[in-house]
Amino acid sequence: MSGVRHHLGLLLLAEAVLGAAATRFQDVLSHGSTSVTSYKKIQGWSSDQNKWNEKLYPFWEEGDPRWEDCWKGGRVTAKLDSDSPALVGSNVTFVVALQFPKCQTEDIDGNIVYRRNCSQDPPAPLDQQVYVYNWTEWTDNCGWENCTSNHSHNVFPDGRPFPHYPGWRRRNFVYVFHTFGQYYQTTGRSSAKFSVNTTNITLGEHGMAVSIYRRGHSGFVPIARAKTAYSVTDKIPLFVSMFQKHDRNISDSIFIKDSPITFDVKIHDPSHYLNNSAISYKWNFGDGSGVFVASGSSTSHTFTLQGNFTLNLTVQAIIPVPCRPVTPTAPPPTSAVTTGPSSDSDSSPSVESVEDNPDGGCHIYRNGYYESSIGVVEGILEVNIIQMTSIQMTGSQAENSLIDFVVTCQGSLPTDVCTAVSDPTCQVSKSVVCDPIVVTDECLLTIRRAFEEPGTYCINITLGDDTSQALASALISVNGGASSGTTEGVFIFLGLLAVFATIGAFVLYKRYKEYKPIERSAEQTEKQEGFTAYFSTFKAIFFPNSTERNPLLKSKPGIV
Repeated sequence: MSGVRHHLGLLLLAEAVLGAAATRFQDVLSHGSTSVTSYKKIQGWSSDQNKWNEKLYPFWEEGDPRWEDCWKGGRVTAKLDSDSPALVGSNVTFVVALQFPKCQTEDIDGNIVYRRNCSQDPPAPLDQQVYVYNWTEWTDNCGWENCTSNHSHNVFPDGRPFPHYPGWRRRNFVYVFHTFGQYYQTTGRSSAKFSVNTTNITLGEHGMAVSIYRRGHSGFVPIARAKTAYSVTDKIPLFVSMFQKHDRNISDSIFIKDSPITFDVKIHDPSHYLNNSAISYKWNFGDGSGVFVASGSSTSHTFTLQGNFTLNLTVQAIIPVPCRPVTPTAPPPTSAVTTGPSSDSDSSPSVESVEDNPDGGCHIYRNGYYESSIGVVEGILEVNIIQMTSIQMTGSQAENSLIDFVVTCQGSLPTDVCTAVSDPTCQVSKSVVCDPIVVTDECLLTIRRAFEEPGTYCINITLGDDTSQALASALISVNGGASSGTTEGVFIFLGLLAVFATIGAFVLYKRYKEYKPIERSAEQTEKQEGFTAYFSTFKAIFFPNSTERNPLLKSKPGIV
């Protein structure tokens, strides 16, 4: 009797040892990371304590020589990305894409083929497609039900059957994702995309790993692994972009006094979780102007003082959610939780609150915060061309025409000047010249330009300093022939004060940088004899321009 008991004990011990040695998802997918033993279940996911069919899905450690032969023609790599950070309660989406060796690609049927006209070994005849893996042929020979005697080709590592999609023959890769002590498995082509709801995921940063297998003759073969980090937060992810008309560099957070700044809030919500929420924006610009609350994501503000200021923004979303069940023993509450929305503009931990709505529903509050330092300086706000003068030339110099432009500006004193000469449409540049200038008193200077050929041209004059720039524009028509005498006139300003750093074609960071003038319609061009300049609807006399020579800054009493 004792011998029987002893034998039975050995059998139980052997069974226990075999059970303990069984491969689990955690062993295959953790990749050395710490196992999560306590977690909330993610909908549609399974515990990584389930058994893994290592016979059908072999597991290789890094450095195993079998990795070198798992794919014909080289190694396959995988890239895994996500659209996190994700606001808790929303969905975070993951995308994994396979990158095949050189000259290999996936065809419309899900097979892996060599691209035509691509260097490869072996070379492909021009009239024949060479396959790396012709899975269509494999599956056509056996079908869905009889690929193997035990149907093992259509099951996942945990033994569950593949979904029988209409296009199952094109899905020859198995993707097994792992996070938070749980796994998700799916079939696909050379890329896979899926989303996870974050309601039951702990706040903070987590890791997502994926193992990819390809279809084989007697099982599945591991070909690549990848992992990425993602984060779940209870703060609304957001970013604020700022734009100012005359600002020369929008990335330095230095702006111009007395010129409006546009603030545009971008909320990161790729799963559209906040679509049905009431969102408010509370602004504090730090200049003593008070707190401003708006319902729109864009606003503007003008700083009237120079200095450094701290911008604070609080974005609050009131999100409709199902109401929590009321415990029968508790007195009828007027609200499930009486905690209201936070009114602080700092980054203190937000409290999820659920309150009754008048329509019988409930909602929760989520806040997002943004803070930025802003410098405000005096900049160039306006440029005007107040006078143009044709310089009378001697007979030996009559081949060239010289024109003096008298320019004024408002705001700070400029440190550089650029003149651009273009065709009548202001689209084809003929010459651009930039030079440093020194203005010590008032912004009044004369810019001399030389022209060789007659014609009609668009002229832009830009004055700038380290933080700002503005321009004036004119359209001129010039006749050839001798210039007799000097003509002066005061002109009405045409062309808006513009040219903003890094905005559109008017980019001028520093002197000698590329400059593109503003555009005008060709319909504005008229042929007239003599020198004619057009400022708005007013005509004034002007001078010719085609190929511009080096500029000269003409010094006159009281003029730079």
